[in-house]
Amino acid sequence: MAHAGPRPNGVNKAPPLRDRIVMRVTGASLDDLESVYRQGYCGFLRVASAVTGEEARGADAVQDAFARAIEQRTGFRGDGPLEAWVWRIVVNAARAARPRHQETDVTAVPASGAADDDPDPYGVDTWLTALPERERLAVFLRYFADLDYRSIATALDVEVGTISATLHAAHEALRRSLEEAQQT
Repeated sequence: MAHAGPRPNGVNKAPPLRDRIVMRVTGASLDDLESVYRQGYCGFLRVASAVTGEEARGADAVQDAFARAIEQRTGFRGDGPLEAWVWRIVVNAARAARPRHQETDVTAVPASGAADDDPDPYGVDTWLTALPERERLAVFLRYFADLDYRSIATALDVEVGTISATLHAAHEALRRSLEEAQQT
């Protein structure tokens, strides 16, 4: 039931952007899409670069994805966060931009921090690359893009339980790789 009058203590603030976007019955506004783009560009670029194998191709995929999102904004049903809907478009655009038969290249992920002398002493990039595509994408969306399980499920067009199982399998594979590396 909606509150008709002023909120307690005279506060008349609009709900947060994410809540306004989820409440929208159908379609996404250009302002909402711009906000998602501005707030999430670095994450979109990191994941798209890893999927396509290079940063320039990843940037092109992000741009293509947002052009599609703008064109298809009336197709947003509002049954989940707008950000997750956009992620699905970005992931699909990155997959389409990837050369045929190329695996995801995690070394193409733009750095987010300061460069170290040995940025990957254990070979984590290799371990991530060895994961099956769905596991890699789930890991990227969870840890590079900081999405929750529901948003990842929406982005990958699977059930939330599938994401739980997928991330569990990825964690187990990465854990085994780390244990092997520590033994050598």
